[in-house]
Amino acid sequence: MNTDKKTMLEAKAKEVRRGIVTAVHSAKSGHPGGSLSAADILTYLYFEEMNIDPQNPKGADRDRFVLSKGHIAPGLYSVLSARGYFPTSDLETLRHTGSYLQGHPDMKHIPGVDMSSGSLGQGLSAAVGMALAAKLDGKDYRVFAMCGDGEIEEGQIWEAAMFAGFRKLNNLTVIVDNNNLQIDGAIDEVCSPYPIDEKFKAFGFNVINIDGHNFDEIEDAFNKAKASDKPTAIVAKTIKGKGVSFMENNCGWHGKAPNDDEYAQALEDLK
Repeated sequence: MNTDKKTMLEAKAKEVRRGIVTAVHSAKSGHPGGSLSAADILTYLYFEEMNIDPQNPKGADRDRFVLSKGHIAPGLYSVLSARGYFPTSDLETLRHTGSYLQGHPDMKHIPGVDMSSGSLGQGLSAAVGMALAAKLDGKDYRVFAMCGDGEIEEGQIWEAAMFAGFRKLNNLTVIVDNNNLQIDGAIDEVCSPYPIDEKFKAFGFNVINIDGHNFDEIEDAFNKAKASDKPTAIVAKTIKGKGVSFMENNCGWHGKAPNDDEYAQALEDLK
């Protein structure tokens, strides 16, 4: 990746992270930790990888994205606003009465949201259906789904993976945000899904392990996914709360909003 592109993406990712902490602080609730860990991959998807048009968010030939771990809606909303789907100032209305920016993604009211999600384990099934529809209709759009590493403890994830592998849905890319923490603690202490990569391989996926904060590795992974004749699973090792010093690797920030002093510190960290 050339230096100019990397510099742009790093700057956009910081903008996305500032939007996340601003939205959650304003709402006085929400899920900052997993939103921050996913911010670099979300930034790459929306600014580099996906064929999308903010002026035509329902375009039939657009690529689709499903946020299977729908509780990190602040991360999705922040990248959508940065990409021009709606005003960034609207992030401050997150979870407020009357706001269209609900606590979980809503495809009926939020521009750029391709699937309502939030019931963990179900989003990948929807993404698999979209990928199959593209094949049946002879369309070349691609489908991306982001799952949490705690979320993949859900059995429906593996039913969807089995179907995708059997049907060789090479237009599907699954990203596992592997920050190793879920609401109750470390995933390998709650109900370990490890080894994640070998499980997806067993279901017929092309599997790529990356540092989910390294844009060179992110770019290389998506390029390999595009060239694969199988569905791809990108297992992205990330840091929960990435970019905010006191949130990093702290499961207590899974679903908690910063107070005024913590918000000021977060913005200082994300200058």
